[in-house]
Amino acid sequence: MRNYDLTPLYRSAIGFDRLAQLAEHAATKKANSGYPPYNIELLDENNYRITMAVAGFNMNELEITNEGDKLLVKGVKPEASTERNYLYQGIAEREFERTFQLADHVKVVSANLENGLLDIDLEREVPEALKPRTIAINQGKVVNTDS
Repeated sequence: MRNYDLTPLYRSAIGFDRLAQLAEHAATKKANSGYPPYNIELLDENNYRITMAVAGFNMNELEITNEGDKLLVKGVKPEASTERNYLYQGIAEREFERTFQLADHVKVVSANLENGLLDIDLEREVPEALKPRTIAINQGKVVNTDS
């Protein structure tokens, strides 16, 4: 695996240190396994949906945790009391843990399990103080009003 030097990004991105750290972390971290498969859907400008295929799991076996900027989805199967004799087992019923990195101001709104699909709805709420604002440009001499 190649190592990329992101030092120039740190020098030229004022205030975006966290973005550079995330990019560096993503480049060095091992990729999640492909299980369970999932989609990330953009519903509109500020709403998203993560859909995970969790066939074989019920609501009691799934856990969703949102801590800071991380969303953790975990599936835990209890110990089977009866031994089954499969000729072929194509439905994976193994435990899993999948972590999603959430952007700033994105929160989990709801979760729904239906027909083996787990839908997690997310919403981005940017505080009013952080929204872009127009700055008036004055012409002429600057008047100091602090005296």
